[in-house]
Amino acid sequence: MKKHTFWEILGASLKLGVTSFGGPVAHLGYFKNEYIDKRKWMDDKTYADIIALCQFLPGPASSQVGIAIGMMRGGFLGGVLSWIGFTIPSVIVLILFAMAFQSFSFADANWITSLKIVAVAVVLHAVLGMGKNLAPDKPRIAIAMIAMLIMVLFPSALVQIAVIAGAAIIGYWLFTKNAESNVSAFSVSISKKQGVLALSLLVFLLVVLPILAKLLDNPYLSIFDTFFRVGSIVFGGGHVVLPLLEQEVVPNGLVNSSEFLAGYGLAQAVPGPLFTFASYLGTMISGVIGGIIATIAMFLPSFLLVIGALPFLSELRNRKSFQGILIGVNASVVGILLAAFYDPVFTSSITNAASFALAAILFALMYFWKTPAWLIVVLGVVLGEVMHTFFI
Repeated sequence: MKKHTFWEILGASLKLGVTSFGGPVAHLGYFKNEYIDKRKWMDDKTYADIIALCQFLPGPASSQVGIAIGMMRGGFLGGVLSWIGFTIPSVIVLILFAMAFQSFSFADANWITSLKIVAVAVVLHAVLGMGKNLAPDKPRIAIAMIAMLIMVLFPSALVQIAVIAGAAIIGYWLFTKNAESNVSAFSVSISKKQGVLALSLLVFLLVVLPILAKLLDNPYLSIFDTFFRVGSIVFGGGHVVLPLLEQEVVPNGLVNSSEFLAGYGLAQAVPGPLFTFASYLGTMISGVIGGIIATIAMFLPSFLLVIGALPFLSELRNRKSFQGILIGVNASVVGILLAAFYDPVFTSSITNAASFALAAILFALMYFWKTPAWLIVVLGVVLGEVMHTFFI
């Protein structure tokens, strides 16, 4: 592989990393414009197939699409460079924000409160958008509501995994017969042997890391274990990582609810994948090194899953049973996110009539006027200052 190809991959992904605002759906639009329309790295059909494959995997779909494109363009190193370019700008911003948060003790500042209110509007918008796409009929709405009820009454990471597993079983029985037939085939250069090795490593780390974390009691190993586990099991994209991470770090006292939501609010303002929220949390827990470790741990499962799934997923997509399972899982994701919207997002952020009004205004701007998330953050902070000056 020629060196200029690697520089091309890094340059193109870095450009996307500083300009791709608006969440995973917007990211896919940016990718198409840069990689497909401008650079002609692949045709529309191949790009659509890659998106379809990554939607089936846990983890950040847009990041996985970028990794897959990089791998198809420049092998494994190409995938790494694609991820670095797309991810590193938001990682730097969120690590610096965490350092400033700790150094200047502005946890009670008005703009931090405003960021928490921004999170209310953004998560509600995500719930409605995902509900429309992933739970469009009564059976799937029922699955979402049951998932929401269970997560509200018994909030924990283990319960969330159980809810997803239960939804997969229900999806298998309810939706297999109605799944799409004649799904297009997908060819990749990754061998099945490499795929098996990658998936084996993923399973090995999921089993061994918790054991080592308890035996060695090392803070950095504990961070790696926590974020690797979350990155391995999150279905539904960036917003769904919120409840799992909240259950991992807030009840244990690693960060408090205010710190958690402030970082989540700022994560809406930066380009790139929302999973870089891990960079902020890792830094809050154990400094810059903790932030770097959390970032690597959060995204490593995506690499292993992409390498492991590409050689096999084409065959699975043609099986109606597998499609039925995914339909059920995706519906449960809506309910899990709705539960997270209630607690901690809404309960920790809406404390009076003024904060409710501001959240409603920001949501209306996103939903009806299609205002981008980064601008919602700016408006939220500005209007929040007005709110605190005149109404509180």
